[in-house]
Amino acid sequence: MLLEVLPQDIFETICSFDDLNELLEVIFDLGRPVEVRLINHTVVLKDRIVDKKDIAYITRLIGEFGDDNRAGIERTLHRISAIRNRNGDIIGLTLRVGRALYGTIAIIREELSTGKSILLLGKPGVGKTTLLREGARVLSDELGKRVIVVDTSNEIGGDGDIPHPAIGNSRRMQVPKPNLQHDIMIEAVENHMPEVIIIDEIGREEETAAARTIAERGVVLIATAHGNTLGNLLQNPTLSDLVGGVQAVTLGDQEAKRRRTQKTVLERKAPPTFDILIEIQDRDTVAVHHDVSKVVDAFLRGYEAKPEIRKRTETGIVQIYSEELPIIVEESEPALISMIKLFPFGVNKHKLEKAIQENSYPIAISKEVKDADILLILKSNIKRKLKTLRMAFDLKIPIYTVKNNTVADMVLFLRSIYQHNSENSDMVTETKSKIQDTIRTRKPQELSPQGSQIRKIQHTLVDKYGLKSESKGEEPFRKVVIYPK
Repeated sequence: MLLEVLPQDIFETICSFDDLNELLEVIFDLGRPVEVRLINHTVVLKDRIVDKKDIAYITRLIGEFGDDNRAGIERTLHRISAIRNRNGDIIGLTLRVGRALYGTIAIIREELSTGKSILLLGKPGVGKTTLLREGARVLSDELGKRVIVVDTSNEIGGDGDIPHPAIGNSRRMQVPKPNLQHDIMIEAVENHMPEVIIIDEIGREEETAAARTIAERGVVLIATAHGNTLGNLLQNPTLSDLVGGVQAVTLGDQEAKRRRTQKTVLERKAPPTFDILIEIQDRDTVAVHHDVSKVVDAFLRGYEAKPEIRKRTETGIVQIYSEELPIIVEESEPALISMIKLFPFGVNKHKLEKAIQENSYPIAISKEVKDADILLILKSNIKRKLKTLRMAFDLKIPIYTVKNNTVADMVLFLRSIYQHNSENSDMVTETKSKIQDTIRTRKPQELSPQGSQIRKIQHTLVDKYGLKSESKGEEPFRKVVIYPK
């Protein structure tokens, strides 16, 4: 149907291609040869120069152009985009083939069924919209969710009043003008009671704010945004709020010394709007960040994000390569135990023993990782010792670091383990009690509101008992909720 709106001679030429199924776009620029773009190469029809009659012929046979200079063909996924001159006349057309590809969602199907909000990143043409379209169908038809697609450019559900069957039973709300997308997002929630909202191309501050409002109302969001990686998103002041935002915090002298950082540090500003972030590297490869809040926190502390890599083979099998690094516990975070078995890794054992003896700390140095309560590693060795870190991570052994191999740094570390034990005793008692209630009743349990450092300790303790937890609410009333496994 897309080829049928082309002038007859160009239609016949393209239809003669052996690799017609690989067609992506046909480009018409006034005064230039027609370009036919396929997946792996471009064919230039040098003898066929585009004139005004060609452009007029095509525009007569397609739908009307909107404010975003996009049009379509009714009941199809094809997209025609216009380039105009200063007078508003069309001097260029991009005719892009829209295909409903079934089965593409398999590479992220696991995340889709979690009930968590998912943000997709990737360069143009990599398949973000295709995944959204297939995701809408799976969520509505196979998982039985009430899904609304907010379709700004008719690219997800196709042109015309009746959406393309590729979105299944999802309902589609069209957007009259691109700058009204945020209004339609809110209208969808207020008027139609969806369980899931699907949005393509969040790019404005108003849309970012609308997304946060929707998430706070308990509606799942599946969306795409401009940017290729998490790092790109954090550097974009308009969109960084989607993953929690970034703010500069000035620490007091004592806190800066305790953290061993500069007085001004970057921290996550708020809970992220999206729980899971997926970077689409190409049509068959994605990188999955399972916990956006933890990944952003680690990223801002200078740790390199190592997502789970998934590749789809030619036979359709999805292979998983887990590269995720364990989240390193902050150097000064207090331990939850009074007698500690410590395994030093890359740390000078004699200096560590001296620090223990001189301060009479009740610590025994473990000979093996599996017998330890804590793994202590020199910060500079983290990237070179991934095997041991992975072992500790799998055994749920907290990982601590010291910056320098000196007795002074080791004394600071040991002191930090014990200095808060008495202050945290009530918190630990409450946490353990709620853990037992969760195990007994198999129902979520809420803890009292605490500061971020105390919440970290609570999450660590919950993890030791094999349960799940997450922080909910706004500061200063933010608290940990414990869930059964």
